[in-house]
Amino acid sequence: MTKKAIIIDDERLARNELKKLLQDYPEIEVVAEAANASEGIEKIESMLPDLVFLDIQMPGKTGFDMLTELDRIPTVIFTTAYDEYALKAFEVNALDYLLKPVEPKRLADALHKLEHIEEKEAGIGVGTTSVNRGTLGENDQVFVKDGERCWFVKLSEIRLFESVGNYAKVYFSTHKPLILKSLNALEERLDEKVFFRANRKHIVNLRMIERVEPYFNGGLLLEIKGGEKIEVSRRQAVKFKEMMSL
Repeated sequence: MTKKAIIIDDERLARNELKKLLQDYPEIEVVAEAANASEGIEKIESMLPDLVFLDIQMPGKTGFDMLTELDRIPTVIFTTAYDEYALKAFEVNALDYLLKPVEPKRLADALHKLEHIEEKEAGIGVGTTSVNRGTLGENDQVFVKDGERCWFVKLSEIRLFESVGNYAKVYFSTHKPLILKSLNALEERLDEKVFFRANRKHIVNLRMIERVEPYFNGGLLLEIKGGEKIEVSRRQAVKFKEMMSL
């Protein structure tokens, strides 16, 4: 199956070079190019590529900045002049990094890795993006940046979103970074079969609930996998019980 790819890099020469190397891979179709982050966001949102080759250092916004602004993140292979040591500092769990100038052997390795991951996901019935473009499915990933640390996180790994002013704190694994998105904006995009608005301040992943207890005034208390205890307001408790057939 052909994969749609977009190359985002401010150097025309680097884009041309990569396009030339990709000619050896008929399964990868380069559908667009972009020279900066703003252009990149526009192209990704309108063309919904499967794969993005993304330069990290670009004038204006970096590749990382660009990813924080996207709702749904495609598979990303970074292309960069940074050395390995500098890249490790970012802790980004991207599919792969290609150091510039890109070597054909490294490109082959990265694309092989992509194929391998997809075979594995197909084997366990994982789709990369949800059918409805507006809703984010639990297999969609988001990009989270906290200072110099960055992560691609599958929504299924996030147990809780907590409102902190205009930001939302994202709870996954042992991490709790902030993203510049309000809880209301997140609620509009998240699949309500998986993520539930427990109260004004919290959205919980229903699959991560370990215990449900009765609480004050007809509310409920949820214990989440990470040990957090979240109160469900009385109004939302009615909805929660209906959903969970309690």
